[in-house]
Amino acid sequence: MIKIEDVYFKYNDHEDEKYALKAINLHIKPGEFVAIIGHNGSGKSTLAKLLNGLYMPTAGDIFIKGMNTKDEDKIWDIREAAGMVFQNPDNQIVTTIVEEEIAFGPENIGLPREEIRKRIDYALKVVEMEKYLHHAPHLLSGGQKQRIAIAGILAMNPSCIILDEPTAMLDPTGRKEVIDTVYRLNEEEKKTILLITHNMEETVGADRVIVMNKGQVYLEGSPREIFSKVQDLKEIGLDVPAVTELAYKLNQDGFLDDYKVLNIEELVERIC
Repeated sequence: MIKIEDVYFKYNDHEDEKYALKAINLHIKPGEFVAIIGHNGSGKSTLAKLLNGLYMPTAGDIFIKGMNTKDEDKIWDIREAAGMVFQNPDNQIVTTIVEEEIAFGPENIGLPREEIRKRIDYALKVVEMEKYLHHAPHLLSGGQKQRIAIAGILAMNPSCIILDEPTAMLDPTGRKEVIDTVYRLNEEEKKTILLITHNMEETVGADRVIVMNKGQVYLEGSPREIFSKVQDLKEIGLDVPAVTELAYKLNQDGFLDDYKVLNIEELVERIC
């Protein structure tokens, strides 16, 4: 689905300008759920914008479904294949009625009216927002707005959805609404998901976690493998999920043999 080959990127061409990304090599398979974590300035959001063709690599190549993002003739096909959901839904919502918002993308690529109707109904059903069809987006909660933004991308029928810190501006209820939706897209709709987040709890159900640091891939593996490296993560200013942190401290104090847990149920089982 996504192939990143020896990618470097810097914002300016000046010789003394530092690279925001260095030597990135990643392959993401169709249907895979990949989470990317890292502190501010680690390069994770820059990478997201490269994948959607908003930025071009300074060196190296990025392929989305075999299409090179440097190919100007393919850029709209790339953006149709890899939909992007941004941090602030207000920056992505452009109309005053939910129904019109979902229809905006399909209308702009010239789809027939019947097909647009099907895509509106499908997208709102997937994000569980059908009853808000005729509502004004600006009157919805933050979590609901973000789900409408996701529905707008879904209506374009992308193979892959890239989410750049989609819960950063939301309260706990909104975060849960959005993350539940994202996991459902992967499990039920078989969408390839690339989730960029600073919230460790949001990544525990992913197939793979990639840790970015100083513009490079620092660690890569399953959530259990990554979050077992508590000290490595703390050295670069990252935390682990709260339940893993608790298990780690119990292990350090001699109360628990195995601290590699990802949820409360696993911790309870270990303690018992």
